[in-house]
Formats: sequence, C-alpha cells, structure tokens
Amino acid sequence: MLNWAYTLGWPEVVAAVIFLFFYIGYVLRTRRLGSPLGQSGWPLGWKLVLRVLYFGLLVVAILGPAYGLTQRPVRTAGKDVWLLVDLSRSMDAPDVSPTRLQKTKAELAGLVNRFQADRLGLIVFSGEAYVQCPLTYDQAALQLFLSTLQTSLVPAGSTDLVPPLELVLSRMGASAPPVGSVPRATAVVLVTDGEDFGGTLEATIRVLARSGARVFTMGVGTTEGSRIPQPGGRYVRDARGREAISRLAPVPLRRLAEQTGGQYFELTDRRNEFPLLVNALNRVEGQAEQVRTVSVADNRYRYPLLLALALMTLDVLVTVKVIRP
Repeated sequence: MLNWAYTLGWPEVVAAVIFLFFYIGYVLRTRRLGSPLGQSGWPLGWKLVLRVLYFGLLVVAILGPAYGLTQRPVRTAGKDVWLLVDLSRSMDAPDVSPTRLQKTKAELAGLVNRFQADRLGLIVFSGEAYVQCPLTYDQAALQLFLSTLQTSLVPAGSTDLVPPLELVLSRMGASAPPVGSVPRATAVVLVTDGEDFGGTLEATIRVLARSGARVFTMGVGTTEGSRIPQPGGRYVRDARGREAISRLAPVPLRRLAEQTGGQYFELTDRRNEFPLLVNALNRVEGQAEQVRTVSVADNRYRYPLLLALALMTLDVLVTVKVIRP
C-alpha cells in the first residue's frame, strides 16, 4: 500500500503554478519573437513535456512516497524513572490547593510529558505498596493511571516509606541486565507529605545507595499542616479523639535524597519546585544503550529523485534551436 510522508500542501501547489506560469510565458515569448521570421516556438514543446515531467517527479520525491514496512533498530540511552505516589488519607489535606493529591496529579502529568525517551513506572502506597503501572514507554497509558489516583485505591493505614522503596529494589533485581553489561540508570521520584509511621529507613537506604538508584523526594504539604477531611463533612481524629493535623515532615525525605545521591524538593501553598525536579531528572544520563526494533514505512523517494535528475541532465545536454537566422 502506497503512503506518503507528507501531504500535498499549498507551498507545493504555489510552486507548480509559478513554474507553469513562467514557462508558458517563456514559450509564448519565444513564439512571438520567431513570428516575424516565419518561425514558431513549437520545437520547445517536447522540452516543455520533459521539464513538466521532472518537475513533477521532484514534487513526488519531496512528498516522500512510502511502500511497505521496514524493521529498523533504534538505539536509546534512556533511563528508568519510578514514580512513587503516597495515597494515604493525609494526601487529601487541602493545605495545598485544591488538595495535596490533586495538585500532585496535575504536576506529575506535566512531568511525564517531558520524558518521552525514558521508561516510566508508577507505584502507589500507604501502609503497603502496589505497582499501578509497570515501566513503559506508553505515556498515554501512564497518564490514564495517574488520572485515576485517589486515596481510596489503597487500604487505609499509616504511611510507611519502606514498602514502595523495597518494591522498586525488587523490580530492579527482576529486570537486571546480563552479567558484564552496564545496568540502566534508575531514578526514583518519591512524592509524599513525609509523615512516616513505619519502620526505620536506614537499611533500605543503604541498599538503594549500593544499587545506584538515585531517589528524588518531593515533600507535599505545609509545616503548619491541615485537618484531613472525610466524607460527610467530618475530619480524621487521632487516638485521643481530637482532629488530626497532618504536617509536612521534610527531614526524613531530605536525608533519604542526600544518602542516595538525589535531591529534595517541595510542593507547598507558596512554592512549587516541580520544574526543578524535572531539571534534576534531565541531568540523570542513561548509562546503557538499548536496541529496540520498530516498524517504519520504507520511503522510496530516491527513485523519483534519481529519475528527475536524469531527465534534468538530458534537458541540459540536448539543446534546441528555436529561432534560426
């Protein structure tokens, strides 16, 4: 099936009209000059056909005729980026408008669009962690998963930062490259309010540092904190029956980032450091080349181009005397 790399647009049509206008004018002028001598310009007729033919072939070559499919290897030096999103109930706090989670979703959607050559995956967590979307180049699929995030997706419980980090480590081990080859660079983006009610992070941090994965933490919330709304206009209460106040806890997030070679950023009601996070991720260079085979249309522009050049050469070599003394 014949396809075209480009469609016929107004620049090509304008060029064709200009060519025909000036060439027909040239023929008519030659005929007018030859009439007093009893000669006509019609010997130029076959040249007209020749020139129209190779001009048309040049237009066809520019449009890129493609026939059939060709399998071609594509080398990439991308990285793996895991997005770890906290879905604990505290992410519904409205101290970052409209809520911590809604603002996070909007910023992550923009982040995903900036990394088209990299594989991205999504892990959600609270007390437990789950792979919501495995590593993929399919940005549309990842955007769909991001749009559906809500705190009700995971069982209610206190936030624990260890399970999502260990899940990343297990996924890295499952996709380890052959012995002797260089592993793909891995970046981890941990988005949470920093309130960690789980076990100690030290052992997990040491393993992450040895694995080469760099953790970039994004603290969402404010140090003043906010109440956590519940359905029915109520608010979450603590063990003493008082309304719980959720506050941003930057210290463990900053320590986690520093010890793994990453950076700490904040998303508050006054400051949005997601652009800085994007720049930091861009500086993480891919460490391994991956070869992927893709199907591309086989562009056959060479054939009309070569034929047009051959006809142009013939036009230059063969001369026609139109007006003879």
